[in-house]
Amino acid sequence: MMNITPTVKQLLIINVIFYIGSQLIGDPAYKMFALYYFESPNFRFWQPLTHLFMHDKYPNISHILFNMFGLYSFGSALEQIWGGKKFLFFYISCGLGAALVQSLANFYFFHEALNTTVEAGFLKSDIISTLNEGNFITKWQEILSATDFKYLTENYIVQSFGASGAIYGLLVAFTFLFPNAELALMFIPIPIKAKYFVPIYMLLYDGFFGIFGTSFFKVSDGVGHIAHLGGALFGFIMMWFWKKNQFNNNRLN
Repeated sequence: MMNITPTVKQLLIINVIFYIGSQLIGDPAYKMFALYYFESPNFRFWQPLTHLFMHDKYPNISHILFNMFGLYSFGSALEQIWGGKKFLFFYISCGLGAALVQSLANFYFFHEALNTTVEAGFLKSDIISTLNEGNFITKWQEILSATDFKYLTENYIVQSFGASGAIYGLLVAFTFLFPNAELALMFIPIPIKAKYFVPIYMLLYDGFFGIFGTSFFKVSDGVGHIAHLGGALFGFIMMWFWKKNQFNNNRLN
């Protein structure tokens, strides 16, 4: 079993502290540290960072367990190669990148649904006021598709949290550095090389069944698939840039 590297260990401790604290404090902690849509009055400038350390409420403990397992499994291998400072920079950057991509997607889809509602005769100020109260008007459901209604309401009101975007960045980096390492899932116990496993997993789970499936079948699974792919995208960009500039060989510490 791989030893836990220092920065990964510190991140694990911070996540556990945040998790225990958020369970003890409850909703006020999530309102303060989870990520809200940036046009919401509940948005705070620190949330793109702090939401990385917030996870789903008990009894859904699998959220934090899977993310922390991913942080340990892939993060320790990367920190051993890069050193602590470069690893931490990469991890936080992927998490912030995931938040940025998710926020931009929310902005686009929210305003598309908002414009449709305004064109149907509702005042924009009334819509925003209602959303700020955490409510919605049932007639909106008659105007909008199920997907657009979700974009108008959930994307504005619901919180986002979790380290998954940053973990996806680690997956991409691991694949760059160890393309032939064999990976497997519990429900797919056959080892597959990382260079095949990671892109196929992302395309199927977050692409087809996530983004396309949620839109096409008009259901929501409560998973931030766009944020996942955003973290992976930022991880890919940084790894491509570092490889191109041979920055992989330079430790920041």
